[in-house]
Order: sequence, then C-alpha cells, then structure tokens
Amino acid sequence: MKPKVYICDDEEGIIRYLRKTLAELGYDVKARTSPLALLKELSEEGEEGGVLLLDIRMPEMDGLELLGRVNANRPDLGVIVMTGYGTIDSAVEAIKRGAFDYLTKPFPEERLAAVIQRCLERQGLLAENRALKNDLRQQLAPDQIVFKSRRFGEVYELAQRVGASDLNVLLLGESGTGKELVAAAIHYAGPRAERRFLALNCAALTETLLESQLFGHLRGAFTGADENRKGLLVEADGGTLLLDEVGELSPALQAKLLRVLQEGEFIPVGSTKPQRVDVRFIAATNKNLAEMVAAGTFREDLYYRLNVFSLQLPPLRERPEDIQALAGHFLRRAAVRSGHPVRELTPDALAALGKYEWPGNVRELRNVIERGLVIARGDKLTAADLPLHLTRPGNGEDNGGAAPLTLADAERLQVARILKRTGWNKSRAARLLDITRSTLDRKISDYGLTPDQP
Repeated sequence: MKPKVYICDDEEGIIRYLRKTLAELGYDVKARTSPLALLKELSEEGEEGGVLLLDIRMPEMDGLELLGRVNANRPDLGVIVMTGYGTIDSAVEAIKRGAFDYLTKPFPEERLAAVIQRCLERQGLLAENRALKNDLRQQLAPDQIVFKSRRFGEVYELAQRVGASDLNVLLLGESGTGKELVAAAIHYAGPRAERRFLALNCAALTETLLESQLFGHLRGAFTGADENRKGLLVEADGGTLLLDEVGELSPALQAKLLRVLQEGEFIPVGSTKPQRVDVRFIAATNKNLAEMVAAGTFREDLYYRLNVFSLQLPPLRERPEDIQALAGHFLRRAAVRSGHPVRELTPDALAALGKYEWPGNVRELRNVIERGLVIARGDKLTAADLPLHLTRPGNGEDNGGAAPLTLADAERLQVARILKRTGWNKSRAARLLDITRSTLDRKISDYGLTPDQP
C-alpha cells in the first residue's frame, strides 16, 4: 500500500506541483483547497497514517487552528507546514504546537522527499509505541492479571487505588513475587499512563554505571564516556521510574536520589548544571528497609520519601490457590509464542506443582512451565515433563520430615534427567537446559555423571 500524503493549500499551482512530484515519488496523493473539506475527509477515513502538507496561511481557516484540530482528531497523521519567508515565525509556532517540520516556499524536490520520509518514519515509530502500550495495558487489565486468591486480590485492589493517585510507592516482598508487574499496573492505572514506565535494577550495575544510567553523563565524565547521554530520570520525565532492589543503593547514590525526590532536580555526571524532572517513583526491594534504617545502612529521610504508600506482595506458597491458574496462564502463553500444541496440564502435573513450596515464587513457576513445554512430547504437560525435584517422593509438606533438596542436588537431578532423555546428546541437552555446551561439560564433570547411571 502506498503511503498517503494529504495536501491542504489554497494555491492551485502549488497543488499541481505537489501532486505531480509526490506521485512520481510513489505516494498516494490527496489534495484539498478547503480546510473544512480536509477535516471532513480525515474524519470519515479514520486513522490510516500518512503525512499532511499544510499551508500556514489560508483564507477559510488559520493554519495553526487547523493544525490543532488535526492533532486532536488524527494523532496518527504527521503534519509538515509550508510557509513563505514572511511567515517563518508562524512556522516556528506550528513546530511548538506539534508540527513535525516546515518547508519554506519554494522548496526543491529533494528537500520535500527527505522531510516526508523522516516524518513517515517518525509516525511509524509512534504507531508502534502506541501499539506496545496498548498491548501492555491489556496484559495489566483486571481480567489479565492472573490470580484467584483473596490475598493477592487485596494487593491488586490496593495497587489500582494507589495507582489513581500520584504517590510514591514502596513494593515489598521476596524475589519473584511480581513486583515489577504490580509496579507497571500502578503506572497504567494512574494519571501518567500516557507517559513512559521505565525500570532500573539497582543491584545489576556497579555504582559508577548505576549513577550514569540514572542521572546521565556528559562526554569525558569518566573513562569510556565518549558522548553525552541522557539518564533514565530524563527519559522517565512525566512518567514513572521503578527502582528495583533499591536497598542496594550506595550511601552516595541515596543522597543524590533524595535530592531528586525533595527538589525535583539532579546534576548529570560530569556537569555542574542542575536539571529539573517530574517523575513518579516506585521502589521495590526484598530487604527489610526499616531494619536497614535502624542499622544506619539506608537513609531514614529517603526511606520515608519512598515509603509514602507500601504494598507487601505475598510469596506464592502463601497463595497456593493461584498456582493452577498461573501455571495454565504461563503454559498457554508459552505455547502460543513457541507454536507448541500443548495447552493443558495433566492432573499429576498439577498435583506436583501444588505440593511444591516455590522458593523462587512466580518467576520459578513460569520458568518450570516454559522448560517443561520444551521437553513435552504430547499435547499435554505431564509430571514427567517437570524437573525431578518437583515430582520425587516427599515433595512439599508431606515429606515425613525428610530434608529438602539442595539447589545443587536439584540441578544435578535435572541435568541427569535431560541427558537421559536426549540419549546423552550433549548439544541438544545444552539447548534444553538453556546453557552452553562447555557449561554442560563442566556440570557433568562436577556431578560425576556418566551414561550408564540409572
């Protein structure tokens, strides 16, 4: 389908030139001399994308007024204003009001083609961004957040209620309980839903890199800083920033973050000039920040700035009625993504999942289901497709006092099981285990595994 270019200009000569030029460039051209006629056509067509070349001065309606109405009713349409030398100030004002760019008459074909192409590329990116936001909203809609338990239902209801405000929120709970998902749900339930939601794992980077990621830096600020770079505070301006594992922040970064929370400003690394931002903060941690405050390892003033409203996410073992629903959800989603025909868990698989205590919480359950789907041969996921530590006798609470498997024991059993299933095809086994061949060889050696073992 040819990209559409609309023209609105009261000069017939300009329209003839643009029609001919744009048609030769491969565009579907529609021209109107009347702004009202253009608005009527755009409203009847619905959102189809494209570019509008708009004259800034027309007798029937001011170009700036028309620009405002187009932006309000057809955000999918990129607008390029056309102006004479005497109305460049109006063109600059049009840019401030949302136009993509302007062309000064007379303009060469090369300039026209380049500006339209850049505008179409930008509109394509904006459309993709809107689609991704809509997909995320659907995932976070009340009927898409998977739970049956009253315990998690209370947490989710509170998340929706605090989301409608603009308060900073502190999410507490073990790793893998879904803190980032709840943080996103809070963002998309609130007044900043149309702006960006970003997340930063404070435990994943060194202090220098973390500071650069958060505050940005100037060229030459440190070794390897070969260009200016905006930090996440700027990227999240007007939106929400999740600080995951916030308890890992160093004292120096705690002090700098406190300034952002108190004053709404920060200084990029290597700069002396403060910048202002408007960001809603959601912090998450699996640590007890109150105890860290008492021990002097976390600033009390920062704690209270972040902890305006707190939510405690329950571990999966305290919401066992959610296991079956979550397992089914993860299975269906992974099956669709991989094209695998499995859509159902057998009763023995569900029983094994229900008996396990899930120290890794929802994240571990998702990983188990996705790994089982890779191994499954039939159209159902069975207990035989699950890791051995979930299906061995004594799994869960009814273990007769037997000691639970250590992580090393569970890993050894899983590696041995996959090697046996693949007939000791190490390349295939490494793919199923999602590790490299060299890592698999090392584990075989460490655990003393041999093909003749039962």
